[in-house]
Amino acid sequence: MKQLIIHGDPGIRKGAIIDYDGEELVCFGINRNGEWHGPETVQLWCTVGTEDEYEDYEKRNYVPHFLDVDRVDADAVDVIRPKADLAL
Repeated sequence: MKQLIIHGDPGIRKGAIIDYDGEELVCFGINRNGEWHGPETVQLWCTVGTEDEYEDYEKRNYVPHFLDVDRVDADAVDVIRPKADLAL
């Protein structure tokens, strides 16, 4: 699990599946920063990981401050699925 800061908006939302650095990752949570006050382009702060790590994310079995952080442009992220399926 790691924190991925994406500069720009590749069109993803919570539950998206992305291909970053040759690895398929699921976006567990996304914070959108820079809409009104901030940098010129939007920044998406995503908590990403493999499907196996989702249970740890749900149960908060990690320390957010100790996650590795990567910064990338929106062009470096390939979107496989833009958002999660609607669950009722």
